[in-house]
Amino acid sequence: MSKLTLDRILQSQGFGTRKWCTELVADGEVSIAGKVIRDSRIAIETDDLEFTVFGESWTYRAHVYIALNKPANFECSRKASHHPGVLTILPEQFNRRDVQPVGRLDHDTTGLLLMSDDGPFIHKQSSPRHHMPKVYVATTHEPVTPDLVAQLLAGVKLHDEPAPLAAVTCRKIDSHRIEIVLEQGKYHQVKRMLAAAGNHCVALRRSQIGMLKLDELGLAEGEWCYLDAAQLALLKPG
Repeated sequence: MSKLTLDRILQSQGFGTRKWCTELVADGEVSIAGKVIRDSRIAIETDDLEFTVFGESWTYRAHVYIALNKPANFECSRKASHHPGVLTILPEQFNRRDVQPVGRLDHDTTGLLLMSDDGPFIHKQSSPRHHMPKVYVATTHEPVTPDLVAQLLAGVKLHDEPAPLAAVTCRKIDSHRIEIVLEQGKYHQVKRMLAAAGNHCVALRRSQIGMLKLDELGLAEGEWCYLDAAQLALLKPG
């Protein structure tokens, strides 16, 4: 059980500075259980707290854990340069509470992207030592051959890597699509591995992280959802 003053609650949830949140409350824009609250210094229990700001309902979350079905042509950066950043897809409150992508997908890569404001969670999920398997579906320029699959499983040499990189698993889906599972998370890894094996990636989608599957989340491209405890438990090495 923990209590915070209402202005601190609103600030922690990304609604603005404490001064702004105090004014928000004084203006009657915040309600709890259908009752308008005008005292920003009142202490409120945060467990299971639901509140309304500007008529929109919110649930208090000490941290947010988000799954996004990333569309193409969005950058996984808080300071995007050539394309819009993925944070522009989310409510602006998340930007103010320092939500950031967990790892990166190239601007033209689509699929499952995790986002959070929990630093230890981000570090753990991003660390190569965690050996988190990630599943990708790549569309290739040339047909998928048994030799291509064999090379990716055996390991291919990339010019800036000291040792060959190999897929954990790899299988042909159809004539021009391949499913590849990686743990390393190197820069442009799938694209570079396919190029090293004599093919070319024309489209790439991440479909799974750990045991969390994008298709089971029911998100269309550009849609996002909060992850609950059961879904977070799926984010572990397979």
